[in-house]
Amino acid sequence: MKKLLTLFTIFTLVVILAACGDDDAKNASDSSDDANTSEEQVTVTIASWGFGTEEEKNLNRMMIDAFNEAHPNINAEIDESIDPADWNGSLSAAASASEMPDVFILAQIPTGLANDWLLDLNTMTEADEDFSNVPEAVQEAVKNDGKVYALPAGQHFLGYFVNKDLFEQANLNAPEMGMSIETFTSSVREVTDINNGVAGLNHPYTIPDWYPAAANSDLGWFTYQDGKFQLDSDEFISGVNLANTMLTNDYAYEALAEDQQANFTGEDPEQVWLNGGVGIKWDGTWITGHLESQSDFEWDFIGIPGDRVVMTHDYYGVSSSTEHPEAAYELAKWMSYGPEGFLKQMEIADAEEELNLGSMPVTTDQEVLDSYFERVDAPGIISAYENLDDAIIEPVKTVPGFAQSRWEAPTGIEVGEDPNVNIAGLVDAGMRGEINIEDYVSQINELANQKYKEGLEAINQ
Repeated sequence: MKKLLTLFTIFTLVVILAACGDDDAKNASDSSDDANTSEEQVTVTIASWGFGTEEEKNLNRMMIDAFNEAHPNINAEIDESIDPADWNGSLSAAASASEMPDVFILAQIPTGLANDWLLDLNTMTEADEDFSNVPEAVQEAVKNDGKVYALPAGQHFLGYFVNKDLFEQANLNAPEMGMSIETFTSSVREVTDINNGVAGLNHPYTIPDWYPAAANSDLGWFTYQDGKFQLDSDEFISGVNLANTMLTNDYAYEALAEDQQANFTGEDPEQVWLNGGVGIKWDGTWITGHLESQSDFEWDFIGIPGDRVVMTHDYYGVSSSTEHPEAAYELAKWMSYGPEGFLKQMEIADAEEELNLGSMPVTTDQEVLDSYFERVDAPGIISAYENLDDAIIEPVKTVPGFAQSRWEAPTGIEVGEDPNVNIAGLVDAGMRGEINIEDYVSQINELANQKYKEGLEAINQ
């Protein structure tokens, strides 16, 4: 009998222990499920010169609020400590103090690389299907040594806008996207009527930048393409000479004498354009909002001669010291090329009458483009999107040493009262006819490539 009681007691104990084990396993499972469904919220900071002040109604600030609403596990906060008046200096100070924002707008990508500010984003972009919808030329622009270090934002086209009414009044055909260089030149010449307050062009100073790329697909902006400048090319010389033609024949308003400008209506070049005094104006697509509201003429975007499109961007970087790289990437994507973010940006702008879209979409995503083009009444802009694969990226923010190669490097050449004119001054002197640019292109080409090489070495050292 005792033996039977002992066996019963042991059996009962085993059943009780097993039941306790099941409860512990269930509790552990429940805890694991809770952990998976309620991730800890992380905070990431973002700095940009585009946030304005807290008192202003600012689209970018509203986008941060929308991001936080759409991403409950991420708390995005604006870092107000980076000074827009000294952006790179402020970022350097923040880096030295280990207080870098997690996400920040870049004045120049090479500067961020040279200072080791930027996180390698390649693994994340390779796994991101949305990044594959960024135009190929733009993807290449944000890479260094084959890896992505920045995300493109704030996309705009650079090029010419046309006042179609002026051409109609002169019984002329207005130039369109895809025009030839010859058509562009004759259009400027034929619409000009200085005595009656009409200039063909606002200014000719960007012609040497775009002309080489329009004349030769193997050249880019200011001839730069595939790691070299070709300023000794015939195309660059022709661009400078065309600008000289515009200046010496009084086709450009901003180069006219004061007594000639007195024939125009407006206190400054922008007013003259808005008042219908300029046939073709160089600018960026950021002006479309105020063109819609402030001009009373029919206009269109016609880009540069030929089929190539010139694009310019802002760029966001993710700090190499961030503790939350995935969350920072999601925020940077929302504020840049991400379809979800751009659709929200359009929604906010539609709801706020006084706000205009701050950018064009940096994506070929069809849903985004369809929604965007419902808001755009400019055939040239729509046409430009069809030619993005062969786009020219303005290299100011992406190419190492470009500021030196295009403007700042001293040449050692005396022009006028300047004993050591820089590259920009020398090109300007060629446009004004003070020198024969052909005599100097070999020298400035060598100098421009040298400055590019130095900029590249600063990144790779």
